[in-house]
Amino acid sequence: MKINTFLSMIFFAVLMMNCSKKEENTVSYNKGEMTILTDESFKSVTEALAEGYMISYPDTKIKVVTKKEDLGFIDLLNNKARIAVMSKILSPEEVKAYEEKVDMKMEPANFAADAVVFFVPKNSEKTSITMEEITSGLQSDDKNFVFDGTNSSNLNFVAQKLNKLPKDLKFSIIPGSVNVIEELNKYPNKIGVIGLNTISRPYNKEAEKLREMIKILPVVSSGKSYSPDFNGLREMKYPFTRVLYFITNEGGFNIANGFIRYSCTHLGQKIVQKEGLQPYNIYPREVQMR
Repeated sequence: MKINTFLSMIFFAVLMMNCSKKEENTVSYNKGEMTILTDESFKSVTEALAEGYMISYPDTKIKVVTKKEDLGFIDLLNNKARIAVMSKILSPEEVKAYEEKVDMKMEPANFAADAVVFFVPKNSEKTSITMEEITSGLQSDDKNFVFDGTNSSNLNFVAQKLNKLPKDLKFSIIPGSVNVIEELNKYPNKIGVIGLNTISRPYNKEAEKLREMIKILPVVSSGKSYSPDFNGLREMKYPFTRVLYFITNEGGFNIANGFIRYSCTHLGQKIVQKEGLQPYNIYPREVQMR
């Protein structure tokens, strides 16, 4: 009888140790660590959402890593991060690679409307740019359009908008969006191309300083001029409006999907709005974002 009691005590102790160990290793939406990969163009809004999530859930730790959009997608497939922020429309081949590698259906989580903007130095006489100028300029050997790099979200999106591949466009490069702004005045007649989120934070001193250095060019399409302001983004009339979305390789409802849900709910969308971008999920009912 004593032996049976002793064995029962050992079994119960081992069981409690195993349960305790499992509990310690459990990762949930409100506990754990993860890495988010984002193109430099979306870094500001991604960091703001990550900070908001960590404030709401103090036992979480989110690391935001800057990576060119194409390379970030590849790293997600190779399980080097749980989430990637994207803007380009994935090709059927990329969707197939995702679904085969991650073993999940592709379900992008839209959370903001951003834009690719064209600009010149503040003292430039140029006041607007046409779609025809953009199309022809990106086929010219003059390479008057300056991007922040290859494999970047800005280049990918402009190429898709023009129904081209990035390799088919002719352009110049100054690495880094901030560098494009700060150095463009050294190159007369060049036009800079950056993501709106680089300069969109209304009350951020660094963003204010960058905005003061440049003149954003409205884009003229079919005789009408469109600006990347809230109206242009909300109704997606500005030709280079783009939707930012998350993709993840996490199957269950843990920290990655918890973060995605947070970003798409009212609190996360208010953070998007404070970043100077158009929230995807809290716009007026009569407006339809495609």
